Amino acid sequence: MRHIAVVGAGITGITTAYALTEKGYDVTVIDRHRYAAMETSFANGGQLSASNAEVWNSWSTVLKGIKWMLTPDAPLLMNPKPSWHKYSWMAEFLANIPNYTANTVQTTRLAIQARNHMFDIAKREGIDFNHETRGILHIYRDKAAQDNARLVSGLYAQGGLERREVTPDEIRAIEPTLHGQFYGGFYTPSDSTGDIHKFTFGLAEVCRARGVRFVNEAAVERITHTGRGPDGTGVEIALTLLPDEEDAAPQREVMSFDAVVVCAGVGSRAIAASLGDRVNIYPVKGYSITVMLDDERSQQAAPWVSLLDDKTKIVTSRLGKDRFRVAGTAEFNGENRDIRSDRIRPLTDWVRKLFPGVSTEKVVPWAGLRPMMPDMMPRVAAGKKPGVFYNTGHGHLGWTLSCATAEIIAAKVADAMPIETPAPMLRMAAE
Repeated sequence: MRHIAVVGAGITGITTAYALTEKGYDVTVIDRHRYAAMETSFANGGQLSASNAEVWNSWSTVLKGIKWMLTPDAPLLMNPKPSWHKYSWMAEFLANIPNYTANTVQTTRLAIQARNHMFDIAKREGIDFNHETRGILHIYRDKAAQDNARLVSGLYAQGGLERREVTPDEIRAIEPTLHGQFYGGFYTPSDSTGDIHKFTFGLAEVCRARGVRFVNEAAVERITHTGRGPDGTGVEIALTLLPDEEDAAPQREVMSFDAVVVCAGVGSRAIAASLGDRVNIYPVKGYSITVMLDDERSQQAAPWVSLLDDKTKIVTSRLGKDRFRVAGTAEFNGENRDIRSDRIRPLTDWVRKLFPGVSTEKVVPWAGLRPMMPDMMPRVAAGKKPGVFYNTGHGHLGWTLSCATAEIIAAKVADAMPIETPAPMLRMAAE
């Protein structure tokens, strides 16, 4: 039996833990929060969107970014304060522009693969996460944007995704509650939406029932590769456990495992560096609002079809009868989790303009840090040392890609560390 630690209880960590239990491993999940999915997996835009698989490494994105930097309420905001990590990350981002086509096609394929895994898991385990299968509608406000969307659709088609171009009249037919004038759009009926927090929390409970151990409210202080296990595997993880009582002192504990899978989001970079690996993640902040649809008029005026507004880079999801999620912006400001009112305001203004019948009296703001690699591709690989693995760096597509990358990393663990005897809980289930 092999004992694997998964560091991080967000969407990638929990799906990884589930995939490892499926292969018979004994799994422990470590997270600094009391519950699963309390950081970047808490309140994202909700889209399971193969139709948003385009990587950002293009000169058109760079030029837009430069223009947006001069506009206070633009989709992108950058703190100009010098930072070696930020500017070196951006240099590497530019160096990956030649890989734009290949990476977009590969991400599309991965998103389609992930979709199938997620739907199977949710059905098999009975997880309710406000899943809506009404497609995603991209809307464009001018000819240049629509022309560019046609080019991107060609790349999506190479990856196996079907979507169709729609006229302004068809946009209104697909989502009648939408107000405003649009040049055209693209509609992807196979895409969907759902509540990432509800899915992740629900899957964590499934893992717990399968025998996965959760060490919550535990800060990882250090991971040391010991090499004392078979084939040079083995790690020790030093933890600081938050006390149950307010005045009690924190406790420290060292736990030993055969291997570790790092799924720690923006914290993965520091952990990787301590283990001799380079995982060049930069935290890119995104914001969302959850509009509470407490009255019947708002419920009828809010869209059920998920949207992506190309000009504002705002996305939406309907999370059941009484919640409407609106998300967007990319902020390069280091590991800063502050919720800024000047970044929330454009989201509420957008709702008032495009859905004037929706009351924004009750709006819950949120901010999370996307863990982004400079090539916009997740790091799903073994580290330099035996028994060290990574499933992290999914950027704005963690919700979309997680179930596929979890399967991939679990397969890599199984190839490197095969087991003959499954974990006790799985043996009992088999018997």
